Amino acid sequence: MDTLDKIIEQISTVTSDDDEIFRAFQKLIKDNAGLPADGFVIGEPVSVTAIEYNGNVRRGLTARCSRDDGSVHELALVEVVFPKTFKGGRYIAAYRKWLDLDPFPAESQVSYLHRRHHKVTADDIDLTKPVELVVLSVKDRTARCRLLESGRIITLRAGDLSHVVPGQIITIKPKKQWRYGGHPYLSGEIQSARLEARALGLVPLGLADMGIWDPEEHYWGEEDDPLEEWEKLIIAKGPRPMFEMEQVLPGEYDDAPFNDPILQAVDLKNTGKNAEAKKLLMDLCQADLRCLDAHFHLGGLVFDYYPRDAIGHYETGLRIGQFSLGDDFTGVLLWGFTDNRPFLRCMHGYGLCLWRMGRFEEAEHVFDQMLWLNPSDNQGARFILDEVKEKITWEDSENR
Repeated sequence: MDTLDKIIEQISTVTSDDDEIFRAFQKLIKDNAGLPADGFVIGEPVSVTAIEYNGNVRRGLTARCSRDDGSVHELALVEVVFPKTFKGGRYIAAYRKWLDLDPFPAESQVSYLHRRHHKVTADDIDLTKPVELVVLSVKDRTARCRLLESGRIITLRAGDLSHVVPGQIITIKPKKQWRYGGHPYLSGEIQSARLEARALGLVPLGLADMGIWDPEEHYWGEEDDPLEEWEKLIIAKGPRPMFEMEQVLPGEYDDAPFNDPILQAVDLKNTGKNAEAKKLLMDLCQADLRCLDAHFHLGGLVFDYYPRDAIGHYETGLRIGQFSLGDDFTGVLLWGFTDNRPFLRCMHGYGLCLWRMGRFEEAEHVFDQMLWLNPSDNQGARFILDEVKEKITWEDSENR
């Protein structure tokens, strides 16, 4: 029995009367919700200040919601969607399940690119203490961020943002907080930056079951060709499940493939418009940090000349993908399943940067993992792996 069923059973064993069940849910949610709380109504951010029940069993529990403009509305509780970080989330999920509704609806019915967000208020930040922010996008002098463990947004102004990338968690020594044009700003000094995918509060990317991959049915070259050691190990492992990783592309492009923002960014880069390409890719990260292809192409904008900057973008995409796979993943992510490619590209870019920076052991591990995940090796990891094992530098390899 899962947690939601236990909550429902706990209430239902006491009474079977709908009126009393509503009252029990109202008390349980009120005691555990920690109101006021952020929520969304048809994609619009609201502050939920009270959850009530007035005895109307047809309407059930209601939520008193206030908007940024000060207006107050009373709605059925099921019309409000709460973010993943909401303290009373599991109790509201149990309530929804008791009503035969989806316990965990999506946070918004509005496109990610057009979604409005809750904004940081003056009460959210103590200027006497360090502040932890999740970086969503970066411009020359500002970074759009959200408070860690919160969905509230703020714009940071800091001295040097050149090495900061979307997905990092930065610790700020705050100096000043203000509002301009209705949007909150914070200035401060960056004290540290880290990448911790599990702490970002992201929903893991989905994994579609694509059946079983059998190495006996895989093409390993001509019959007389000797097998490489890595090939022997993979064959010895035997059949493994194969998956296709969910690919997130914020916006609605199914009916307009020529408006694909990734392809637009590539075209902009190819015509020398790197700044415009960067802005478009940053907008995608700001909309949803799980857009792995955006991280990969941001790395590609600086890879040729600044591998130490590119590696941060590649690693972010890699770590978010690994977080979605889980610690015990032993399956296969074939290149032939198109949606696996953003993750495999990030892994490849990360490995190349490690190699360029002389971090041979780390690079060897990455390219070895690429072969395990995609034995077809469409990206040529096996050829790079030989040079990395021999500690041949990137420069020497280029001059061969």
